[in-house]
Amino acid sequence: MTEQELVAKNLILTTEFDRYVLEHPEFAGQIPLNAQVVLLPEDDPELCKRNLELAKAQREPGQPVVYVRIEKVASPISRLVNPRIEQVA
Repeated sequence: MTEQELVAKNLILTTEFDRYVLEHPEFAGQIPLNAQVVLLPEDDPELCKRNLELAKAQREPGQPVVYVRIEKVASPISRLVNPRIEQVA
């Protein structure tokens, strides 16, 4: 996995995690202040491994760590409402 792929995949995970936390504040309440949150996608073992390695390298001394194990990210659903195609002659 290239660095660009790593960044792109984690950007999607982070965005989806942020959305989840906004919709489920009780979930966010379980995360200690200043914790390092490590997103571990179970359906992508390589990304999971890389995120664990990055977390270990970036952790501050004494910082609490929280692993968020994610079964998968569902396919994105379009937010378009009733799109129509109009061909122009």
